[in-house]
Amino acid sequence: MSLFLTLAFLFFIGSVSGWVLELFFRRFISSGNPDRKWINPGFCTGPYLPLYGVGLCILYLIATAEQQLSFSYVYLQKIALFFIMAICLTAVEYFAGIICIKVAKVRLWDYSNEWGNIQGIICPKFSFFWSLLGAVYGFTIHPYINNALVWFSKNLAFSFVIGMFFGIFIIDVAHSFQIVAKLKRYAEENDVIVRYEAIKNDIRSRYEKSKDKYHFFRPFRSDIPLSEHLLKLHNSFEKIKNKNK
Repeated sequence: MSLFLTLAFLFFIGSVSGWVLELFFRRFISSGNPDRKWINPGFCTGPYLPLYGVGLCILYLIATAEQQLSFSYVYLQKIALFFIMAICLTAVEYFAGIICIKVAKVRLWDYSNEWGNIQGIICPKFSFFWSLLGAVYGFTIHPYINNALVWFSKNLAFSFVIGMFFGIFIIDVAHSFQIVAKLKRYAEENDVIVRYEAIKNDIRSRYEKSKDKYHFFRPFRSDIPLSEHLLKLHNSFEKIKNKNK
């Protein structure tokens, strides 16, 4: 199977699995959800998180290249692999966060209250979790990936499912970027960084107060314009420092 198809398969698996993982993490563990509600963790509408898909593809490439590490002792090689995976996953999270903030003027996640955080984008606590996920994949899952890929290549029905996933995913991303474009426009006009999750929470709270049905897979659907939610939350957004002053 070509590398492209392999990475497409892994991106699909990683994106969906990451969404499920985040869904349960936010429901049962996250301190940011004291009421223990079900929260759609996605940037997109559907049940997938592209960041996890990218992360799994990177883990696959690193683990596949493990033989390039020449150590006299196997355990030293495993330790090196662990740290390389941890650093790469943390770097992916950091650069994704930086791009969202600098380009789109939107903060998708916020670790500002976590100890040792860097710009609220990465922190030791969640880098540790990334490291654990990397270790689980590298030491328990990766050895069986090739068998899964062989099965995938022999089951055209699953190939069709992945094809459908990418078709829906592309449409979903285009829709999500329309929302981000509106947020970016507001952010640039008001010199702020918009907090993505804060807006979703405000919309959900409005539905709960009115006793209306909240749209889990359409968290930005509201009976009032998005601009009104932005104005309401304006004072909670980060101010962009004007370097000219």
